[in-house]
Amino acid sequence: MTPLHGLRIIECASFVAAPSACMTLAQLGADVIRVDPIGGAADYRRWPVAPSGTSLYWTALNRGKRSVAVNMRSDEGRELVTALVAEAGILVDNVVGRRWMSYENLSARRADLIHLHLQGHADGRPAVDYTVNAEVGVPTITGRESDAAPVNHVLPAWDLVTGMTVTTGVLAALHERTATGQGAYIEVALADVATAGVANLGWLGEARLRGAERPKHGNHVYGSFGTDFETADGERVMVVALTEHQWHALRKVTGTEDVFSALEPALNVDLNQEADRYRVRETIAAILRPWFAARPLPVVAEDLNSARVLWGRYRGMPELVDDPSPVLSTVDQPGIGEVPSARSPLRWGGEYGGTASAPGLGEHTETVLSDVLGLSTTEIARLHDAGVVASGEA
Repeated sequence: MTPLHGLRIIECASFVAAPSACMTLAQLGADVIRVDPIGGAADYRRWPVAPSGTSLYWTALNRGKRSVAVNMRSDEGRELVTALVAEAGILVDNVVGRRWMSYENLSARRADLIHLHLQGHADGRPAVDYTVNAEVGVPTITGRESDAAPVNHVLPAWDLVTGMTVTTGVLAALHERTATGQGAYIEVALADVATAGVANLGWLGEARLRGAERPKHGNHVYGSFGTDFETADGERVMVVALTEHQWHALRKVTGTEDVFSALEPALNVDLNQEADRYRVRETIAAILRPWFAARPLPVVAEDLNSARVLWGRYRGMPELVDDPSPVLSTVDQPGIGEVPSARSPLRWGGEYGGTASAPGLGEHTETVLSDVLGLSTTEIARLHDAGVVASGEA
């Protein structure tokens, strides 16, 4: 029995944050029914795509869900979605401008409805990860010291963090409903999550006290010692010494203990202190670099592991595909073939959960209308003929 078995959630959302949240809930056993417009939402064919044209992005974020395709511009389509929401009792959406999907309208059909609405900005203005990341200042402190322009990142981190915030909100509201019988309307703005994120890391406090921007440092870790090194065979590793123990382990394995002991009085630093290691980071890196440059990766790996140094090897994603990590699996995704997939990183009793493929758009339209809403075969056929619903689109 999965933790959320018996819980049903309606998802009317696109892109990353809300779909990733609902995928997490589906991995925990919830019956997530994704409702899309006929032909798919704006993210249906988003890159990356397989040679067939099927979106790897869409299928990866919608694993384990059921899919219903509805013409929500029609009165009958809106009524179907409203009925699904009322039956499920939980809605996650990021739609804009659908007054019929307001909490006031939907809760009139089910008083204990949990409705989580995801926004760009709290005032209703649109936003995506890449715009809010710019607005909270991360690109201005990212990149090499010589980079005058801001440097964006490719990972939509705020989307993923917002997805986890959405999941937390749904489960918190569910707990409240279980305790009190009351529903809830919850709003989460992507920009608020990003702003709270940089504040919670102390970065805004630093900016206020410093009165200026934090400097860029390339691959150096801010406020500690950590940077990348090239090995004799052209590989690269990231080495970090956050703690005094990690620092001593790195000195010992590289045979540089005496060098750094002599360096401390010369530079008036105590390298047991994280802040001092940060201040002379370039000097430390220069002293350590020859040790890495003289050894191939297998030797470096063995020595660092034996010494319990904190490190990681730079890998490309094609290599990660073949990683035997137990959190990874393979699914046979229709329209694509075998593709890497991830289990939930939550381990229950030490075990990862299963994996699932994504549905085809509208694949479950008929079964959901029949099993959840109790519509007859004749009625479903009429809705198909009227263009209100669609099934199994490619």
